[in-house]
Amino acid sequence: MLSKENIIDFMKANGIRRDDLVTVHAALRSVGPIENGADGLIDAMTEYLNEGLLIIPTHTWDEVSSTNPYYDVRKNVPCIGKLAEVAAFRPDGVRSLHPTHSVAVFGPGAADFVKGEEKCASPAPLGSCLSRLYEENGKVLLIGVGHERNTYLHSVDERLGIPDRLNPDTYVINITDYDGNMIQSPPFHTHFTAASDCCVSEYYPNYKEAFEYTGAVKYAKLGNALVYVCDARKMTDTLKTIWQRTDHDLCIRQEVVPREYYI
Repeated sequence: MLSKENIIDFMKANGIRRDDLVTVHAALRSVGPIENGADGLIDAMTEYLNEGLLIIPTHTWDEVSSTNPYYDVRKNVPCIGKLAEVAAFRPDGVRSLHPTHSVAVFGPGAADFVKGEEKCASPAPLGSCLSRLYEENGKVLLIGVGHERNTYLHSVDERLGIPDRLNPDTYVINITDYDGNMIQSPPFHTHFTAASDCCVSEYYPNYKEAFEYTGAVKYAKLGNALVYVCDARKMTDTLKTIWQRTDHDLCIRQEVVPREYYI
């Protein structure tokens, strides 16, 4: 049984500071038994990050769409697993008003951190919660999952202006806030890549060796799960170099990124 002390020891051992911004994606079953389950994991990480922020994605992109353009921060259940479902409705967290890629944030300054998310016109634009991990030297923990679940990399695509990543066709989303007020989003661009047969995130593992080489990602264990401990700024800088050197889209099929692109 993984205890609170085990989780705190993991954070300390892997270079995470108490004032860090840390985003967590997790497949909890891969970890094994956790004391108090998803709540126990959140409690331990929040206690450790007492000067920083714990950021848990609570996405709703499978439900909020052009045919159902409604997001209620009080009601919409996340589509990305148990940790997200628990985090979204905890009273000590603040869930953002981003209609498709919301996050629940825990810690001092959480309410200020999520301000303005209802103004996002795409999944992870500059200035959004996920994108700000770059400016804030944040970390991403992928617990029992790989880069195909690394939502931060969508923000890198948007930061670098990678072509063919956003749907040119837009729609307005009706957002209901905590007080029951309805707000309309700007014309919203969903993720879309015409050249790929699926979401480009399925091909983000193509970057794995490059991230290892540049030190952007290191590995650890939490319970039974392999954890990718990711440095947001280093991942971004690695991809900036790669995309300056490539002559084609590296995330529309499974392929090996040539070493000369990042060495």
